[in-house]
Amino acid sequence: MTESTTDALHALAREHLPHEIAERWIGLLRPGLGLEKAADPGADAVVGRLGGLPELPGDEEWPAWEGHGPLSFIASLDCAALPSAALDIALPTDGTLAFFHFDGQLDDGRARVSPHEPDSRAAARVLYVPAGVPLVERAAPAGIRPYREVRLTARVETTAPYPWHPVVYREFAPMPGDHPLWDEDFREALWDLPGAGHRVGGHADPVQDDVESEVAGAALGNPPNDDPRIGEEALRWVLLAQIDSDDDAGMMWGDCGALYWLIRPEDLAARRFDRAMFTWQCS
Repeated sequence: MTESTTDALHALAREHLPHEIAERWIGLLRPGLGLEKAADPGADAVVGRLGGLPELPGDEEWPAWEGHGPLSFIASLDCAALPSAALDIALPTDGTLAFFHFDGQLDDGRARVSPHEPDSRAAARVLYVPAGVPLVERAAPAGIRPYREVRLTARVETTAPYPWHPVVYREFAPMPGDHPLWDEDFREALWDLPGAGHRVGGHADPVQDDVESEVAGAALGNPPNDDPRIGEEALRWVLLAQIDSDDDAGMMWGDCGALYWLIRPEDLAARRFDRAMFTWQCS
């Protein structure tokens, strides 16, 4: 989405929805940070990067999935450089976040990485390194080809919930099949806005269905999809980061998919990034 996402989303809602519903839907919008390639890394405010080699504490082991091998380094974010005061989640204001994922390089994609497979939860990691900890650039382990490095800048944007997100049901229930939010013209206008790409905070932009329900079901031990607890649990999870497929970095997640890391707000506040959950989707 563009710099004018607030105006664009407000205008779209007021054009396509009845007044009361439009205003209630606008109340569900959340701030996020869109991440995009720095056109001039020497002049633009760089907040992180995709790919390259990670900088880690000297005593930190390269993340690995036991029995499968090391993870690939996906991205890092400089928390002090991010304009996180604009967000409604409690990101650290200093230090570094590093994201790793078992991307199939070592096994030609045979291993199933899914939040619903408990044994695969070690296949994605978020590492937080506080400010002041000495960092050392680390060479990639054998068999891991680093992604091309892409320096990133951030812009504050307004994000909309997926039309079938539990937060929408909570606000508008009961929702008959002809509810205005499910009107084809409104949904097509929403989807015609520029795509999310890489993002920190805000609503996730799913490729298939809402990612919050995916991780909620996994957190509950994979109950049936119609278990009402899934919707309730999904409301407890927020997007930490999503990393889209990216030609410049040489990243392709399935068929033009995206990677998602989610976390409960209380774990984010406590800096318990080991409790973040991962999922990914592709078309």
